[in-house]
Amino acid sequence: MSINQALAPHLPYLRRYARALTGSQETGDAAVRDTLAGLLAGKVRLDDGLPPRVALYKAFQDVWSSMSDQSFREDGSNPGPESRLKALAAPKRAAVLLTSVESFGLEETGHILGVSAKDVEQAIIEAQEIIDRMLASRVLIIEDEPIIALDLESLLVDLGHEVVGKAATRNEAVTMARTKEPGLVLADINLGEGGSGIDAVGEILNSFDIPIIFVTAYPEKLLTGERPEPAYLIAKPFLPETVQATVGQALFFHPSAVRAA
Repeated sequence: MSINQALAPHLPYLRRYARALTGSQETGDAAVRDTLAGLLAGKVRLDDGLPPRVALYKAFQDVWSSMSDQSFREDGSNPGPESRLKALAAPKRAAVLLTSVESFGLEETGHILGVSAKDVEQAIIEAQEIIDRMLASRVLIIEDEPIIALDLESLLVDLGHEVVGKAATRNEAVTMARTKEPGLVLADINLGEGGSGIDAVGEILNSFDIPIIFVTAYPEKLLTGERPEPAYLIAKPFLPETVQATVGQALFFHPSAVRAA
């Protein structure tokens, strides 16, 4: 089996991880491309002792870490507290994303990050405590399935967020966004007869600069890297820890969306 055949099934999900880690489709996809280019050129190697998916993520993590370190060193400016926080928090955020969103075990995550499973577990605890304590926001849910909308609402409230509205159609979503002014939107892709969640989000973003998380049963369709795509995706059916981690990452990169204490 060629390297392309071995790695191709994992690339959409690596893009998801890269975008969440960096907070940007452009930056995340660029890091994935650099990793693949390095593999093809022989400058980056896969660990033969690891399963292909774990080895791919480890290769990406090594490339991303070197990119981050280099850009930090070569930047002649004095980065502000927010930039320093993001740089220092990156390994802990990576541990949360790898376990909660990408479903790696502690040992696998340790291989990817180059630390012990115990270190991974401690990093997750510390990162999630910071995220939950500091990043509460006002959330609009766009979802046409009432049970799913209620599940999301319950999860978000338990995490300390305020759900300001639940919309089942595009028009409802746009109206609620304008009247409630949320700091975060969780949107289903397909609202059935109620229209498109993507279209609703597009209209909302014309008025607000806020993070968006799409919720879909087919995330791979939005992770091709061939067009403008969301930085944050939650796959259905979702786990509470996945929602928690993804919401935390989205708000981490959009401080203006955080509710004032």
